[in-house]
Amino acid sequence: MREAVERRFVMNNKENQRDQEDERRPNVAPVSGAQDAADGGISRRGFLGLAAASILLAHVGEESPRAEFRNGIPYRTLGRSREKVSLIGLGGYHLGNQADPQESIRIIRTGLDEGINFLDNCWDYNAGESEIRMGNALRDGYRQKAFLMSKIDGRTKAAAASQINESLRRLQTDRIDLLQFHEIIRDTDPDRVFAEGGGMEAVLEAQKAGKVRFIGFTGHKSPDIHLKMLAAGSKHGFTFDAVQMPLNVMDAHFNSFEKKVLPVLLKNDIGVLGMKPMGDHIILESKTATPVECLHYAMNLPTSVVITGCDSLPILQQALQTVRSFQPMNSSQVAALLAKTAKAAEAGQFELYKTSHRFDGTYANPQWLG
Repeated sequence: MREAVERRFVMNNKENQRDQEDERRPNVAPVSGAQDAADGGISRRGFLGLAAASILLAHVGEESPRAEFRNGIPYRTLGRSREKVSLIGLGGYHLGNQADPQESIRIIRTGLDEGINFLDNCWDYNAGESEIRMGNALRDGYRQKAFLMSKIDGRTKAAAASQINESLRRLQTDRIDLLQFHEIIRDTDPDRVFAEGGGMEAVLEAQKAGKVRFIGFTGHKSPDIHLKMLAAGSKHGFTFDAVQMPLNVMDAHFNSFEKKVLPVLLKNDIGVLGMKPMGDHIILESKTATPVECLHYAMNLPTSVVITGCDSLPILQQALQTVRSFQPMNSSQVAALLAKTAKAAEAGQFELYKTSHRFDGTYANPQWLG
């Protein structure tokens, strides 16, 4: 495993090529914050407190007058990849269950025409139907408008390689811009991914072959497991290009990815993908925040992309209006919103992806892991 990463480093570590459009940047960088703290004898809690105070404050007011906009939609940089991505992204799960597949295609193409370029998907969404419909939507020149992300569940090399190739076929493309390990939700997942014969070997081979540009991982269960995955990468000389996690008005209070993981990603210039801004609508049931407040809170963090589900054209138009109307929130506005959600958030009852198996596809289907 380490030898594969080192070979990749030698091939790709050319600083004078870092801004070329199709460059695959080396996934070798300074040790992650979690590992750095451990090596230096600093407690994880102490490190996170310092990092949160210094790094998050440094990103306040990120949307400057020189920020890039496309058709009124803010664009941000996806971490060390240097790719420009729309502040809002279309969630893939919600794009595979419309009664008419043509409706799914209309939603995707309308989003791309309106200025969204980030598309989320996964090998297992709706038994592959989400990728199939997205692949059909990306015909007729639409692939060139999209930064395409998908995910795999395979923890073994064989399972990961098979799922990568199947995703490419369904998506009707020869490359996935960002491929992520899906549902890193178990303490054993990091070691399995990086083991001899593990999934990372297949992903690195796919990247070398030009099938994958950037590499990341996702998870919704525990920030500590995210930190373990980052530390496992550092142990093998590898740094992820992007990490996806829940970032919302409830997460800020309970077992928080924002407080524990976000500072580490910023410290290492790793792209931040925020998901579940409304907790798959469960947060809205608390009656403590509106959809616009939920989206604006997630956008106000130093996220590269906020991924949201749009299962109809009217919901897509609401999302477009929300991102176009976004203005950075000041500290008093943030504090007022968090004060409204604190009581409801304290036990995780509106974050069931953390506290139950309701959202764990690989728990119900362990065979997907390989």
